[in-house]
This record gives sequence, structure tokens and C-alpha cells, in this order.
Amino acid sequence: QVQLVESGGGLAQPGGSLSLSCVASGSFYVIYDMGWYRLAPGHEREMVALISDDGRTNYANSVKGRFTISRDNAKNTVHLKMDSLKPEDTAVYYCNADIRASVVASDPYWGQGTQVTVSS
Repeated sequence: QVQLVESGGGLAQPGGSLSLSCVASGSFYVIYDMGWYRLAPGHEREMVALISDDGRTNYANSVKGRFTISRDNAKNTVHLKMDSLKPEDTAVYYCNADIRASVVASDPYWGQGTQVTVSS
């Protein structure tokens, strides 16, 4: 059974930094795209950052230049470094990964979510 487990997050002041990590565990063949999404009250789920298995990245316009996504394929881990945080970054952040756990096809998996709060 594949699981994504997130860590990090918490409370930061505006202009501060936080880091998130997510590790995939269980039995699977390969992890394709990995990424982070967020959900804030009153808003729809938003893609924050994506990284392909060969390292290509894609960011939401709202976080470009402030957030950095990276991955360690040997450790099945994806990270999100968040700098210059703003109150509007407050949300529950979810890790997502496209994982092939069967010989047939890949499926999207989600972490349990971790709260990020930016407030003075």
C-alpha cells in the first residue's frame, strides 16, 4: 500500500520561511510527477508547485520566485522551501505524487495535509 507522509509546516511570520517534506512509502515501481497543492478556506484547491521525475519544475504564478520545489529520487522524497511568506499563503498543503504501483497504470496519491499559517 502506497502512502505519502508529509512533515514540516507550522506558523511563520510574514516574510519568514518554512519547509515541507513528503516521503512516499510502500510497494511501487516508479514515481512520476510529484508536487504540492494547497487549500485555503473559501478557495478552491490550487496547484503550488510540480516537479517531474527528471527535475522539470512548474510553479503557480503566486509563488514564483518565493517557493522552491525539489526532490530526491533515491529517497522517494519531495520538498518545498517557502520563502518570503505572505498571509495569503496560509492554507493546508497537500503532497501529491503520480505513482505506478501496478504493472498496468499509475495513479495519483495524496498526503494527509499539513497546515501552514502565516501571521504576525
